[in-house]
Parts: sequence; structure tokens; C-alpha cells
Amino acid sequence: MDVSTNLLPRGVFDLVNYHLVTQRLALKSSVQFPSAGEQGKKLGTGAKALAIMAQPSYAPASLAELARLADEIWYLAGDESVDSSWYTKRASLSAIYSATEVFMTQDTSKNFIETEQFLDSRLRDVMKVGGFVGALTEWTDYTRHSAVNVLRSKGMRV
Repeated sequence: MDVSTNLLPRGVFDLVNYHLVTQRLALKSSVQFPSAGEQGKKLGTGAKALAIMAQPSYAPASLAELARLADEIWYLAGDESVDSSWYTKRASLSAIYSATEVFMTQDTSKNFIETEQFLDSRLRDVMKVGGFVGALTEWTDYTRHSAVNVLRSKGMRV
């Protein structure tokens, strides 16, 4: 039996996954924004990795690693939520991250400035929607509590 089959049962995807895991684990020590003068990295290997990860047979493992990355980013950002927003935050970030990665594979702008603008725009969109949903939820809760209190003041058992 070939030794590479035992070491890499999923073939080339295991190498891509190893890279993703090591980069995610190293994220904590490298969280910082690049200065204005830093040059962007050339794509190549990253775009190839995205193509491998997009293959249907690797989709479950790719999505699992994306979920772990989103969780790590929220953890490093100080998120301590334990309610249902824990899931929505991670799902939103995963969607934004994926869309930005795909956008970046086609970005030819200097220092990937168009990718940065794309990311900023997606984050603003999520904050607007999140603010609206939060306000709507707050209004709904207030209205529901008010209606219950009015009914109780009329002697109804609610």
C-alpha cells in the first residue's frame, strides 16, 4: 500500500486543509491591519486552494474549516455571546469571508484595494441589516409585552 494514501487519505485536499488549519491557528499572533505602504500578495496558490476546496467531495471539510475560522475570528474580536446570535454572527461572517475570497481571486487593483472596498461594503450591509433586525425584534418584544399588560389590566389571565 502506498504510504501517501495512509498519510493523505483525501489526497491533495489534506495538504490544503493542513495549510488552512495552521493559518487559522496562527491568526491570533498575527492579528493586525497592514500599513498603507504594504504591498499586497500575489494570488496563485490561494486561488488554486479555493478551487480545490470548492470541489463537491471536499465541501463538508471546507465548510467545517470555514466555520472554525469564523469562530476564531469572533473569539479574537472578543465575542462572548451564548444566545442565538452566536450562530447568525458566524454564518454572516462565513458568507462575507467566502464572498471576499472569491472576489479577491479576480482583483487586479494595487494592494487589493478593490477587495478591501468590497469587504467594507459587505460589512456595512450586515451592520445595517443587523441593526434593522435588532430594532424590529426590540419593537416586537415591547409591543407583545404591552399587549399582555393591557390584557392583564382588563382582568384577563395571560
